[in-house]
Amino acid sequence: MAAVKSKPQEPEEVSAGLRKSRTGIRGLDEITFGGLPQGRPTLVCGGPGCGKTLLGMEFLIRGATQFNEPGVCLSFEETAEELSRNVASLGFDVDRLVASNKLSIDYIFIERGLIEETGEYDLEALFLRLGYAVEHRRQTSVARQHRSAFRWIIE
Repeated sequence: MAAVKSKPQEPEEVSAGLRKSRTGIRGLDEITFGGLPQGRPTLVCGGPGCGKTLLGMEFLIRGATQFNEPGVCLSFEETAEELSRNVASLGFDVDRLVASNKLSIDYIFIERGLIEETGEYDLEALFLRLGYAVEHRRQTSVARQHRSAFRWIIE
């Protein structure tokens, strides 16, 4: 007797009209019932080395190559060259996507020892930089890489 695979039932919230953005990542769109919530932030958590950066980069790369949605990666730990080298192991040509303006990688070096604590934090410059990448480069998807680097800025 052959096994019959049944399609999982969609929860009511999904069928009630929560718009999704397909990721193009095999298996992820299925378990998320169509992709990530469109127009909303999605937080990916996990320990070092669990694949958060690769997931974010694959989301941006597949968005650019499969859905014609340019993206921007805002990185606090890895340079564009390092990210390009890392995702090349998955068969992606990041340099080609950057050259064709389908992907932008913005590396922001932050040395914790050079930041003086004053009691208040102004992230305006960071948001302006991100806004510029999204508006002027017409990026539609954003991934910010590494939460711990960003966390200590605002703690």
